[in-house]
Amino acid sequence: MKIPSMKEMLEAGIHFGHQKSRWNPKMKNYIFMARNGIHIIDLKKSRALLEDAANLVAKTVASGKSVLFVATKKQGRECLKEHAIRCGQYYVTERWMGGMLTNFRTISKGIQTLIELEQAEKDGYPASLTKKEILRKKRHREKLEKDLTGIRHMKNLPGAIIVVDIKKEQIAVREARNLKIPCIGIVDTNCDPTEVDYPIPGNDDAIKSISMIVGTLADYALLGAEGSTSEAADAAALQEMSKESTEEKPKEAASKVSEKIEKEPVPDKPVVKAAPEKKAAPEKKAAPEKKAAPEKKAAPKKKAAPEKKAAAEKKAAAEKKAAPEKKATAEKKAAPEKKAAAEKKAAPEKKAAPEKKAAPKKKTAAKKTTKKAADKDTVSDNPAEEVDNTEEGKESGE
Repeated sequence: MKIPSMKEMLEAGIHFGHQKSRWNPKMKNYIFMARNGIHIIDLKKSRALLEDAANLVAKTVASGKSVLFVATKKQGRECLKEHAIRCGQYYVTERWMGGMLTNFRTISKGIQTLIELEQAEKDGYPASLTKKEILRKKRHREKLEKDLTGIRHMKNLPGAIIVVDIKKEQIAVREARNLKIPCIGIVDTNCDPTEVDYPIPGNDDAIKSISMIVGTLADYALLGAEGSTSEAADAAALQEMSKESTEEKPKEAASKVSEKIEKEPVPDKPVVKAAPEKKAAPEKKAAPEKKAAPEKKAAPKKKAAPEKKAAAEKKAAAEKKAAPEKKATAEKKAAPEKKAAAEKKAAPEKKAAPEKKAAPKKKTAAKKTTKKAADKDTVSDNPAEEVDNTEEGKESGE
């Protein structure tokens, strides 16, 4: 692809700028002269900068990234849309929605709602919805379709952005700068060229000049897409070649080895004479087997003497007879012992019982005292008699 010549650029009116009173001093380096109160842009510099921007677009597309075309002013909408569709890139020709780049996640949700509304309209709205709700959904779909049609298939942020009027599209330029996305802009004499990364000085109000600059960038985008496809095809071909080479290498190695083996003469091996067979040694005669000794007969068991049996029977009979006699004697001996033990137990019980005192008799008591006094006076010679008298006195007292 070729960059337009200076003659073509003059015919398109790219050299016309704004009035002198509306110029931006930072555009001084790109202005050639002022004629009839209007600044004239230097086309040599414009052509060189256009070439740099075109090369950038080709590289970004070749790397697999997309390019976003932006033009919301009336002069550049239609031509920019045509060139963007031609090169297969995304575009924004209506309102630039705030956060389209910096808040792309929310914008992608809006794209999803647009797809759902379109599908609901195709299938038919449910009968439960009223006419007002259906009308509201249709209007919402139309609004989203108007703003997001050009980017409805964009899944990631673009690799570069092309802006027609950087003064009108200030929000888009700032978002691109915040995200460090390369920005290409058509810069007129009333704009600040430092706001964009790749400025292209030119007329941003004429349809022909916009169409020529945007068309050149679109052509280089197509060139980059072709280069990416050709590179992909070359990469696939290289992979196939490498696979084939890897498969052929072992085959070639095996064939070379087999050829070497065939070429090398096989040395004749010396014939080795077979050793004479040794004669088998004469077999030794087996020793005669010894005859087994005759088994000794078991000695007959001796019968028990009848005398021993008779003695044992006598002892058993004597023990049976002695057993009841022993029992009787043991019982006789134990009987007096049992009686004595019973008497001993009964004796303390009798003593423990309280003795009853006899009621004193007045008359008998006086008689007894007189008898005792008489007995004391008459002392007997025999102590036994004294004892008997005392015992009789006790018994009578009782």
